Amino acid sequence: MGLLDGKKALIFGVANDKSIAWATAEAFRREGAEVALAYAGEAVAKRVIPLGESIGVSLMLPCDVRSDADLAGLFAQLGKAWGGLDILVHSVAFANKEELKGSFLNTTREGFSTALDISAYSLIAMAKEAAPLMLGRSGSIIAMTYYGAQKVFPSYNVMGVAKAALEASVRYLAEALGPEGTRVNAISAGPLRTLASAGVGGFGQIAGHVAGKAPLRRNISQEEVANAALYLGSQLSSGVTGEIHFVDSGFNIIGM
Repeated sequence: MGLLDGKKALIFGVANDKSIAWATAEAFRREGAEVALAYAGEAVAKRVIPLGESIGVSLMLPCDVRSDADLAGLFAQLGKAWGGLDILVHSVAFANKEELKGSFLNTTREGFSTALDISAYSLIAMAKEAAPLMLGRSGSIIAMTYYGAQKVFPSYNVMGVAKAALEASVRYLAEALGPEGTRVNAISAGPLRTLASAGVGGFGQIAGHVAGKAPLRRNISQEEVANAALYLGSQLSSGVTGEIHFVDSGFNIIGM
């Protein structure tokens, strides 16, 4: 028996085989879930589709999370194919590269708007579409965040503000969807070498510092984040909602 036998999970944000979203898809399949992947567009399709096929994913759909029409279309297709949804994973973030180096003072209005729209508002837009499909199914929505939402890290800049908005959205969505039995949580993962982190100017410096200072004296793996997602997606966490769950070798507890 798998932890997610008979569950249907939609995962946004697989970019390549180093993605947290990909490790999560693999873990969900291993535990018996049926998985659908939503990807950003043609640029990543050539990487995502072979990955999905390798673990028996039948539904792989392009979606621009900035577009309400795209999101509505995707969830309509999903509703037709599956009739419902149990788990939604939001592993999506973006900021213009020039905003992720130098001083936070140089954040542009347009760059701020882009980062907040793609990285935070998209969770609200997805949750709204997912809600009717999760009715009566004890659904679980999981977002991916980072400690840069709560503390200042080199070059994380506007993404820190976007992740702070994402974390606040998790709490408000947990309250909004709680009466229907749907839970909303986020995983705050330690630094990982992914396509997303490659864009952050200070990444190497951050990863080295965390490995030296975290209680476990190491960085984490994608699989460790995926295992936390497995817990939050399953009935093991049936009483847990509105939480930011750290998977960071304990780094967030350290004062100095």
